[in-house]
Amino acid sequence: MKLPSTLRDMLDGLGERAATSFAVRLPDGTAFHVGDANPAFTVVFHTDAALFSTATRGHMGLMEAYFDQTVDVEGDFGAALAAGMASGFDRKSGAVNGMENELLELRHSNRDPAKAKRNARAHYGLGTDFYRLWLDEPLLMYTCGYWPTGTETLEQAQRNKIDHVCRKIRLQRDDSFVDIGCGFGGFMFRAHETTGASGVGVNTTTEQVVWLRDEITRRGLADALSVREADFREADQQYDKVVSIGTLEHAGRDQLPEVIRAHAAFLKPGGIGILHFIGHVGHYETELFIRKHVFPGGWIPSLADVIVEMERNGLEVLDIENLRRHYAPTLDAWAERFEQRWPAVHELDPDRFDERFRRVWRTYLTGCAEMFRSPGGYTHLFQIVFSKGNVTANSYPMGREHVYEL
Repeated sequence: MKLPSTLRDMLDGLGERAATSFAVRLPDGTAFHVGDANPAFTVVFHTDAALFSTATRGHMGLMEAYFDQTVDVEGDFGAALAAGMASGFDRKSGAVNGMENELLELRHSNRDPAKAKRNARAHYGLGTDFYRLWLDEPLLMYTCGYWPTGTETLEQAQRNKIDHVCRKIRLQRDDSFVDIGCGFGGFMFRAHETTGASGVGVNTTTEQVVWLRDEITRRGLADALSVREADFREADQQYDKVVSIGTLEHAGRDQLPEVIRAHAAFLKPGGIGILHFIGHVGHYETELFIRKHVFPGGWIPSLADVIVEMERNGLEVLDIENLRRHYAPTLDAWAERFEQRWPAVHELDPDRFDERFRRVWRTYLTGCAEMFRSPGGYTHLFQIVFSKGNVTANSYPMGREHVYEL
C-alpha cells in the first residue's frame, strides 16, 4: 500500500525535527521506517479512515483515531508523544481544529456559573474511589507535587508542596484561610495538622463537597475546617490567607479578570495569598485535546495576563517561583499508578471506565508529563505569593530563609 504523499512528508519532517526514529505500519501490513536508528515506537494504522484523519487533522486526527482503536502505538508511548511535541506536530492544528476550538468555547464557556459547575463535575466528579486508586494517600492531591533533592515518593512530594506553600504564606495557628478549589481537602487537612490554622474550602464539584464534609466530620475537625459548595467567583467573606492551588486554569478564557478579582475579595487588607497554576509563557491557544476530552471549559492563561489582573486588583506580587520541572515526575507517578491499577479502575464502572476512557487518560497523563519535561515547551507551573496592598518589613520577612527552613 502506498503511503499518501502528504502523510509521508509529514512523517519525514516529524522524524527529522524530533530527532527520533520510529515506524509506521499501514492497514495492509506495509511498514515504513522513519529515521536511521531502531524505532522507539511504531504507529499502527488499522483503517484508511485513520490515515485520512491524520493527514487532514494532524495530531487531533491521530489521537482521536487512537481513542477509537483504529490506531495503536507499540513501544514507548511517552517517546511517541514527546516526538510529536518536539517536532511541532501538535501545533500544526489547521483551520478545522481551530474552528472546533472556537465552537468548544461557545458551548462550554465558564461565563455562566451553572455551566462552569457542569464543566468541573465532568472531570472532578468521577468519584473519590476513582481518584484514590492513583493519587497520593491519604491527601488525594490532584496538583503538582514538590520534588526537592531526596524526594522519593508521590506522597512525600505532595506533603512537601503543602508545607512549601504554608511556609511561603506564613500560615500560623491564629490565621483563618480559604482554600479556593479545595478538591478532596488535602491541603486543609495537612495545613491544619502542621500549623493549627482554621480553614474553609470552596468547591463547585458536588461529589467532592459531599465526600469532604463527611470526611471532616469523621475526623472530628468540624470546629476547625469546613467546605462551602460555591463558584470560585463567589467571595463570601475575607480571610487572613488565601490559597489557590490548581484553580486558575478553570477560570475559562474570558473569566480571568473576575476570578482574580474574587481572589482579592477573599483576602483581608494586609493578608497574604498564593496562586499555584499552570500558565503559558506568551499567548497561546489552550490545546484542543485538553479542552475537548479532559477539561471542558478550561483555559491556560499567560503569566503576564495573570500579573496584570493582580495589579488591577491591588495585589502586590512578592515572589514568583517556576515549578515546571516538578510537574513531570508528579505526572509520571500518576501515569504509572493509573496503568498499574487500570483493572481496578475498570471494575468501578465498566461502562464509564472503558477502553476509550483509558486511552484518553493515558494520553492526558503521559502527554502532560512530556509537555512539562520538554526543553522547548511554553507551558509552565507558577507559584505567585501576593499581598493585598504593600507589605512592610514587619509584616513579611525581608529574606527567603522562611521558605526553606525545615
